[in-house]
Amino acid sequence: MAFDKFEWKLTVRVILLLVTLSIPAIVIVNGWAEVLVFLVPLIIFQVYELIRFLRRAQDELKQFIEAVHYRDFSRYFDEKHVTNELRTLRKGFNQITTTFKTINKEKETQYQNLQKMMELVETGIMTYDTDSGEIVLMNESLKKLLHVPFMKTIHYLNKRDKDLYNEVQHLQPGRSKIVSAHTGLFDRSTIKLLLSATAFQSDGNTYKLVSFQNVNEALDETESKAWQKLLSVMTHEIMNSVAPISSLADTLKNRLHETAASGPTPEDIEDLEVGISTIKRRSEGLLRFAQTYRNLNKITKLNLQTIYIRELFYNLQQLMQPTLSQKNIRLEINLPEQDISLKADPTLLDQVLINLLLNAIEAVKDRPEPQITLSAYTSPDKQTVIRISDNGIGMSKEVQEKIFIPFFSTRKQGSGIGLSLCKQIVMLHRGTIQVQSEEGEGTAFILRF
Repeated sequence: MAFDKFEWKLTVRVILLLVTLSIPAIVIVNGWAEVLVFLVPLIIFQVYELIRFLRRAQDELKQFIEAVHYRDFSRYFDEKHVTNELRTLRKGFNQITTTFKTINKEKETQYQNLQKMMELVETGIMTYDTDSGEIVLMNESLKKLLHVPFMKTIHYLNKRDKDLYNEVQHLQPGRSKIVSAHTGLFDRSTIKLLLSATAFQSDGNTYKLVSFQNVNEALDETESKAWQKLLSVMTHEIMNSVAPISSLADTLKNRLHETAASGPTPEDIEDLEVGISTIKRRSEGLLRFAQTYRNLNKITKLNLQTIYIRELFYNLQQLMQPTLSQKNIRLEINLPEQDISLKADPTLLDQVLINLLLNAIEAVKDRPEPQITLSAYTSPDKQTVIRISDNGIGMSKEVQEKIFIPFFSTRKQGSGIGLSLCKQIVMLHRGTIQVQSEEGEGTAFILRF
């Protein structure tokens, strides 16, 4: 609005000047040359007034631009002691300055709130320029966590902890990883950190934001609970084998004492052979148990290939169809997207799905209308999800908490390593496996890659 008035006043001055410049031509044509004595000073005055008007406006605009350039939003343009022509212009400048001041105050408030939030969170946060390595932001939690008062560039971390520096530099945006870090310069104590990274661009530069979360206590607690569950299951399995062996060995010892004086009969020898054979068989079972436990950690490498889910399901269907037909079990395949694929080891992934299908067959074998469903889809966060569900007997909450523990099994003839192996294979693929089950309704295993 202020600039509209300014333009209007400038237009009036220009028109008046044009009119004044046109009068001399009329005067000369009509022979009134003496009138030019009065017109020339008027023309000079109008030109001078126009130049002065424009210069004052230009000076005001120059001062306003300098205030914006140096972000001097406290500057105020006097609206009272000024000509009417410039009053509206200054008023417009003051309105713009007030708007800038309000925006600047809001940004400052947001920045202060962000700083306070960064100070309150226990997670260490750092942002740095991926090209120069210059650290843009580093909160107090990270300084305390790494015992560093200040870091100008990410490369300084290379001097303190080279392994952590390499992990941070090579961590891809959108990924997370648990790493070891040294927290002290002299004692070199080690902690476990969960690193998570994301990236963004600003003014043509690429920045990387990394969070550092201390997971030492959480890992220790989880590890302790896992060991307790594992030891509980292993103790149960070992006792099931050792107790009969001990009892049978004691019985055989007593029989030997009884027959020592009178001499063994053929029946006694036969009983001893049967007992010794039983001890041998149970001992071999314990050896197989130990061997199986040792083999759980042998799978460490993957032969990754692009696998299409429709081909994977078709091969499984052909493989399991004889068993399913024999037990009158219906296998339903639900694949709304025919082109779903993932990077995986085909042999190991087959082993996982076969194991889960065999478990599902065992769960539905006594149901009136046994059914197993294989389905796959792409989740909103772009994960490939495979689901194996059944309408079997289901599992209790207590059983669901233990099914992935090595050697835990609800079946008398079960080894208890199938689901443990499945989980290990899925985790090697950077995936997750979850179970959903209700007693009497059925079970579903969900694999996410």
